[in-house]
Amino acid sequence: MVRWWATVVVGAAAALLFAWLGRVAGVSPQTLVTIGAGLAALMWTIVLVTWPWNLYFDARQVTAENAVSRERGIAVPESRDEEARRIARWMLRFAIGGHLGTAAVTAVFAAVSGELTGYYLAGFYLLSTLVRPAVAYFGHLRDRITSLRRDSTHPRDDVVTLTATVTSLTEAVEKVQRELDEARTAAADDLANLRRQATTDLTRLEDAQAADRAAARDRDEALKARIEHMARRIEGTLDGISDHQELLTGIRALVRMIRTDPA
Repeated sequence: MVRWWATVVVGAAAALLFAWLGRVAGVSPQTLVTIGAGLAALMWTIVLVTWPWNLYFDARQVTAENAVSRERGIAVPESRDEEARRIARWMLRFAIGGHLGTAAVTAVFAAVSGELTGYYLAGFYLLSTLVRPAVAYFGHLRDRITSLRRDSTHPRDDVVTLTATVTSLTEAVEKVQRELDEARTAAADDLANLRRQATTDLTRLEDAQAADRAAARDRDEALKARIEHMARRIEGTLDGISDHQELLTGIRALVRMIRTDPA
């Protein structure tokens, strides 16, 4: 919006400057009006042969590119072609209508004002209706030849091949991800099994140690009982002997020592 206002302000300033210079130079107002009308007509012609025709040919180019994409196997919705054709029709009507309407208005202005220049401008507008399509056609031929030459030397990227490659790489990555998940799950299961096995072995070892300690206690108690029994038998035997008192005292000391330290 600011750009349009700037254009209007600059145009108005240029018109005022042009009128002032004409007044200073002594040019008649009619001549100034004619020159100003010619400049305005030239600017309007530039607008007519630029914007609507550019949109028209761009829409046609979109339709052509969609056809090429379908030939290469790329899915393009039909609705895009319909929209592009609709825009092309409207822009073509607007462009031709703008040329014809401008030519008609210029001719009416020339007839009313009696200026012969208006008829020349009307003819110029009619001629410009054919000039832009001709220029665009030759530009299309130039682009087409350039495209053919480029395809023959450096073929453009095949989107289908790239899509297939990307799909293959995606599947490979997904496969590696699945294998990694399976390996992670298997490692977790193995670790859990090892933990359970270690717990079982530790429990079995503790049970075996407890059993060994119990058996050792039983053997120790049995040994102590046997030693005690033997000591009592020896003491009983010694009590029946009266001679050799010193020998008996030594044997009794030995028996007491055995009782004290059965190992």
